Amino acid sequence: MNDPKIEQDLRHLGVRAGGVLLVHTSFRAVRPVDGGPLGLIGALQAALGPSGTLVMPTMTDGETVFDPRCTPTEGMGITAELFWRQPGVLRSTHPGGSFAASGPLAARICEPQPLSPPHGPDSPVGRVHALDGQVLLLGVTHSENTTLHLAEALAGVPYSVSHPCVVEEGGTAKTVLIAESDHCCRGFRVADDWLRARGLQREGTVGNAQARLCNARDVVRLAVEHLTADPLTFLCSPGSGCEECDAAHASISPGARR
Repeated sequence: MNDPKIEQDLRHLGVRAGGVLLVHTSFRAVRPVDGGPLGLIGALQAALGPSGTLVMPTMTDGETVFDPRCTPTEGMGITAELFWRQPGVLRSTHPGGSFAASGPLAARICEPQPLSPPHGPDSPVGRVHALDGQVLLLGVTHSENTTLHLAEALAGVPYSVSHPCVVEEGGTAKTVLIAESDHCCRGFRVADDWLRARGLQREGTVGNAQARLCNARDVVRLAVEHLTADPLTFLCSPGSGCEECDAAHASISPGARR
C-alpha cells in the first residue's frame, strides 16, 4: 500500500534512496493520503527503497511493564502506532523511549540501550546519527525532533529531570527513575534559524503538510555549537510560567551554572 503522490513529494524534498530516515509525523497534517496512514508508511518505504531503513518513535507512558510486542505508543500519532505493528518491523526495548525500524539496518538501530539518557549516543537516535541518517519532520516542528535531545546529551547540558518508569527485574515489576534532559521543547524551534542560515534544511510540502528535512549530523553539530556557547539555549526563562522548563532550571546544581 503506497500513495505515489506522497512518494513523489518525498523524493522531491530530498529523501535519500538507500538511506536511514528518522520520521516524526502528524498524519492529520499530511492527509488525505491514499491508503491512510499505511499508505503514508508505504510511501516512506518506497522513497527509501529496499536498501533504506525507516525509523519512527514509539514512546510509551512508562506506567506499565513495557512489552515491545503489544504496549501501545503514547502521543506518537497514528502513523507511528501502526508502523511498529507491521510485519517485519522491529521495536527497541527501552521501557519509555522505544523506537521502531524497518529495513536492512533495523536490527542495529533497535539494539538494547542504557535506560539513561533515552536519546543518548547509544540509542536509536544516536545510531541514526552515527549512520549519517536524515531527519524528516512531517507536519511537525523541531519541538518534536528527538535528535536535539541527542545534541543535549553530547553537549553535557547541566539540567536533568528524572521521571518514573515501570520496569521488570527478575519477574517483578518495579518503578525506577530515568533521568533525561527534559523540558517543554519549544526552544528546539530555534533550530530552524540555525539550519536555514547554513542552507542545511530542505523545506516543502508532502501531501498537505509542511515538511522539513535535514541530516542528523548537521542538526547535532549546530546544536552542540550553540549549547557549548549557552547550555541553557533550549530552556524558557526562569519564572516565565513554563513548569517543565522551571523544573529543568531547578535541577541545575549551583556549581554547574555559568
